[in-house]
Amino acid sequence: MTPNDGEPDLSLVIGGVRFRNPVIAASGTFGYGREYQGLLTVSDLGGICTKGLTLEARDGNRGTRLHETPAGLMNSVGLENPGIPAFLERELAGMLALGPVVIVNLAGSTIESYAEGARLLDSSGAAMVELNISCPNVKAGGMAFGLDPQSAGAVTRAVRRALPHKPLMVKLSPNAPDLPAVARACVSNGADALSLVNTFKALALDVEARRPVFENLTAGLSGPAVRPLALRLLWELWDAVAVPLVGLGGIGSPEDALEFLLAGAAAVQVGSALFPRPALPTEIIRGIAAYMRRKGFSSLTDLPLRQQPPAV
Repeated sequence: MTPNDGEPDLSLVIGGVRFRNPVIAASGTFGYGREYQGLLTVSDLGGICTKGLTLEARDGNRGTRLHETPAGLMNSVGLENPGIPAFLERELAGMLALGPVVIVNLAGSTIESYAEGARLLDSSGAAMVELNISCPNVKAGGMAFGLDPQSAGAVTRAVRRALPHKPLMVKLSPNAPDLPAVARACVSNGADALSLVNTFKALALDVEARRPVFENLTAGLSGPAVRPLALRLLWELWDAVAVPLVGLGGIGSPEDALEFLLAGAAAVQVGSALFPRPALPTEIIRGIAAYMRRKGFSSLTDLPLRQQPPAV
């Protein structure tokens, strides 16, 4: 939709990549896109983030992987994936054919494995890489890189050097003691955008078995319970960095998505709410457009409550 036909323009550009609208399927919740065909029109989405991909294949965590809470979902999947070479050979072409922007979520256990994965992706057809330094469900690497500004800067710098031809978005952890410092370190070392936030570190106990629910003890919490916390963190980062922010965390309705867009997000990612409501992205896209028509807004840049940072 464009202003030329009387409809609001939902398109946006992040790192030189144009999205038809600001609604992106979050990593780990949408597979490679084809899994949702027949449940919604996948081509309607602005983008799709792949599940977290590592240089080599991973089996993921043993034991319980998902656990529902009264207002959310805990997960400890452990980045099970076929590895980047297998993804490029078997999955990427099918994803590209779906239509939305393809964003590859890149994970790793060492800076070297992150960089080597980035090198492989740099020559691929994927539009963008989302650097995952915030996964709380793996024992090596994962969230550890995203908690400390120095570590976050080092891995971002290594990936940026290995990825000269594609925009780089870094996915941040809400568990960092000083998230603005981590964000600034990522941006100063080459991040073109930031997505926030990944899941919150949480604990569940089985009272009958008298043991933790998850073998790794803690797991990542997502869902409605975390949305106000994620929204606060995005609001606070608005003044800390001058790159596009992609908001996520508990978005389950058009109104939820609009909160993030009003707070300054350039786009939003929808995650765990897709499981019970796979057609939710379409509802959110339509809801954003209806809100903009009602308010007389012609483009997404009309939405933020504060002046946007300089274009990047």
